[in-house]
Amino acid sequence: MAELSSGSPVSAEEALRPWHRVAADLEWSTPFSALFRPHPPYDEWFVDGRINLATNCLDRHLAGRSTQVAVYWEGEPGDRRQLTYQELHDETVRMAAALRDMGVARGDRVALHLGWLPETVVAMLACTRIGAEYTVIPVALPVEALALRLDDFAPRILFTQDGGWRHGAILPLKARADEALEATTGVQHTIVVRRTGVEVDWFEGDLWYSDVLDRADRDHGEAEPLPSDHTAVVVHLANRRGRPVAVRHGTANLAVASLATYTHGLGDGDVFWCAGDVSWLGAQAHGIVGPLLAGASTVMYEGTLDVPDPTRTWRMLERYAVTSLMTSPSIVRTLRGWSPTAPEHGTASLRRVTTIGERLDADLRTWLGSVLGPGVTIADGWGQLELGGIVAFDSPVAPDALPRPGFAIVDESGEPVADGVAGQWVMVQPWPGTMRATDVHGEDPTAYHWTRFPGVYATGDLARRTESGAVEFLGRLDEVVSISGQLVSLNEVRDALREQPFVAQAEVFERSDPRLGRSLAAAVVLQPGSPADDVTLHELQDGVRELLGGLSRPRVLVVVDRFGDELDGASRRRALSTLAAAVESRPLHVTWEQVLAASGR
Repeated sequence: MAELSSGSPVSAEEALRPWHRVAADLEWSTPFSALFRPHPPYDEWFVDGRINLATNCLDRHLAGRSTQVAVYWEGEPGDRRQLTYQELHDETVRMAAALRDMGVARGDRVALHLGWLPETVVAMLACTRIGAEYTVIPVALPVEALALRLDDFAPRILFTQDGGWRHGAILPLKARADEALEATTGVQHTIVVRRTGVEVDWFEGDLWYSDVLDRADRDHGEAEPLPSDHTAVVVHLANRRGRPVAVRHGTANLAVASLATYTHGLGDGDVFWCAGDVSWLGAQAHGIVGPLLAGASTVMYEGTLDVPDPTRTWRMLERYAVTSLMTSPSIVRTLRGWSPTAPEHGTASLRRVTTIGERLDADLRTWLGSVLGPGVTIADGWGQLELGGIVAFDSPVAPDALPRPGFAIVDESGEPVADGVAGQWVMVQPWPGTMRATDVHGEDPTAYHWTRFPGVYATGDLARRTESGAVEFLGRLDEVVSISGQLVSLNEVRDALREQPFVAQAEVFERSDPRLGRSLAAAVVLQPGSPADDVTLHELQDGVRELLGGLSRPRVLVVVDRFGDELDGASRRRALSTLAAAVESRPLHVTWEQVLAASGR
């Protein structure tokens, strides 16, 4: 990553000043009495203020933008819809009224087991309109993981779809949700979006989305003035010790941080497209909330970008005259694999591409520049789910206006390190998008953010700064890695492998592929007498996928004769990653001596 736009060191007063300007662009039911009040660990922002996220996204734009398109939506089979600000407002009000009629009140919880659909945006905003807390659950989760997530979140209402399009096939989402609900209690109604037309089983409490809207009394859809720190969204991080870990983001916190990031960092022009999974907070904050707060038009796409052919991305950029695109380096790398030369379809409208979720490698940046031309700015963003999404960019839209979080690289004692020396990446100024609380049963695994170096936020990232000022990220301290913008716990994958009967020992590590980007790989020591054939090893990989989801599936398996104790965990993972770097997908058999040699021992 090139030099992040945190600028030269600034005082706390200077760091806070831009937030006044951003907050002033929003409508407050009750103005805040103080912008910021230190109150570790989470601090207080917009003290005594009351605000509603949905009215700021929709109602305040109706006077001047009622006929402007708010959402351009395209489904994987090719169907398209668009909603103006007035249409999105009206449907949101009706859904808010319907939820109220079903007994949902401020502080109640609603789970959205939905993909990229206009109904997903409506459900999100309807929840924020009445003060219900929502979470978006990935549609690709297997039944066991979905049941665990629902049990942890404990929603009163669950939204799902009859089915969802994914790479030309239909995922049985309603059937998965029904099976998951057998293992949990508390869900009073399941609201089902009719997306694919497949037949589904019907149970007491099930309701069609369209019927819910038709019966709604819109007089019950008035907006609730909410305290600034009232929880808007609950975001799940990687599982720890077999249990979900979630954090809460406040209403004003999410609104102000998303607006600042969009206006001064991401949005260049009138049409924005976030090409990423809607279950990711970055997609919600930067692909929905930010553009709507700013009065822009946002593009949403349901499925995978190679259906019906790999030109779909370029066709959509042209069709909707997209001016700014945000996606992950993994998706960009996939696009390069599909079409390494300049696209046939025009990208004349495009002004900016921002990547987020993992580091944008120099060769990928160079390729983007070559196919898009000099008129398109290519930016790399850094952020965390705990911070509400993107926090800093190397090439923001308005670097002088973008609030500065302030960064440093420090050693174990908290002292700054010299250029070229690895250290811990910390944020020294407060950030309003930071989570307001955790939603954890038992020990809080996020506490290290504030306890590691009192007075600053420890990100958990390792980094070093080059002489040119570039920041090179070297991995995580907590063995949680970002794969295609989603957090995956190495410990969880390791445990899933160790629980399988053929495995004696296991290690999990990151693997970098020039075409596919970062993925997971694993090394296993098999039980004596266990077959080391392709069938067995594929079963191990598929077992992880069934338990933890597709992103957690090790793409490569390395079979090792034994694990010695000569290397610590980090050195062992680096050595295994070196050995696995050239492997595509077939199993690789190595000895522990080869691992030691790869480590330099």
